[in-house]
Order: sequence, then C-alpha cells, then structure tokens
Amino acid sequence: MTVNTQPATETSDPRSFGLPLVQGTEIPAELRSLVSRVHDLIDAVANTEVDTDTLAETAATVEGLTERLNVARREIGTMVTRELGDGSTEVGTITNIVAGDTNPAAPQLALMRTEEGLRAEITLNTIYQGPPGLVHGGWIAAMLDQAVGSVSAVETSPGLTAHLEIDYRKPTPLFTPLEITAWVDRVEGRKVYVAGQIRANGQVTAEGNALMIRVEVPE
Repeated sequence: MTVNTQPATETSDPRSFGLPLVQGTEIPAELRSLVSRVHDLIDAVANTEVDTDTLAETAATVEGLTERLNVARREIGTMVTRELGDGSTEVGTITNIVAGDTNPAAPQLALMRTEEGLRAEITLNTIYQGPPGLVHGGWIAAMLDQAVGSVSAVETSPGLTAHLEIDYRKPTPLFTPLEITAWVDRVEGRKVYVAGQIRANGQVTAEGNALMIRVEVPE
C-alpha cells in the first residue's frame, strides 16, 4: 500500500466558493436528536405491519410536522465542518446522503484520521438492504465513494470523482460491524489516485479505486 507523502494542505474554506458554512460543533443537540429519531422512524416505516388506521393517523401527524419544519430551510449547498479525531477537520455538505449531519436517511459514516488515511466503523440496518440480509450494492459504492473522496480532500485538497471502480468480493451483511478504510495511492498534479475497502468479520467484501480531480480554490 502506497500512501501520499505530500503534507496535507490546509482545509479550504467553502465560503471562497460562495457557499454557507456551519461549524459541526454548533449544530444544536436538539437537531441531532431529531435526526436520530427520524432515522429510527424511516426504519420503522420501512418494516411496519400496523393496521391502516394507525398508518393514516401517523401519516397525518408526519405531514403536520413536515409543515412545521419547512418554514425555515437551509440554503442549497450549505457546508459543515466535521472532526476527524486527530484535531483536523474535513468539510462536506450538511445534507450529504452518506455522511450528512442533518440527513436522517444517511448512515452517518463517521470517518476518522489514521496514519494511512481514513477509517470508519458502521453497522447498517434494513434501510440499506438490497438482497435479503445484505447491503445494497449502490450503498456499498456510495460509502466507498465518500471514503475515497474524503481521504483525497484531507490528504491533498477537495476534488470531484472523475472515475470510480468497485469490485464486489463477497456479500456485505447487514447488522454486522463494517470497517471502511481509504487511502491515497499517488498524486499527479490535479489528479489524485485513491483506494478503499470494506471489511466484515475481517474479510474484504468490497474494494474501490478512484480518480479524483482537485478543484482549484479561488484566491
């Protein structure tokens, strides 16, 4: 495994691109609690077999709550800082479908800095199911895309995925701790070559290789 030997660059400020920025530490605990409760609600709705009267009553309640929340909405493209466990931070969209702090549908992939790159551990439920008892291949690709994109950003500078190749080695199970790792192979100018793996029970279930193109930060 070859890792990037270049020193990590300072995290760019998304406000340079005209995007609003929220500090992760400033997200209210009440909002984080709401996100968690709605995440549980998504799982409950997906698996419920309650009677139709209960379904109708619950739908009406949720509709009313949705109207209350929609009176004040964030600007599209709002960014947020996330701690990486070693004192450094990364910046991402606050509603990111994989790691967004305020997105109840996200599995909340919490990546932490390691000597080799980034690492996370996550356990997925039936919200992310594809084949019976297994993680959907699209979510496997999404988590690897998030991991390799993040490691490219924190080890070099923010960029966009130009190419992503996923190899599915074994079925990835639900309700099992998954280890996700990502690292930088090499850097060639604006091109950053990155790789990542998903492991379950110590075995590689999927791995990905990607080419990221670094975005030029306005001066």
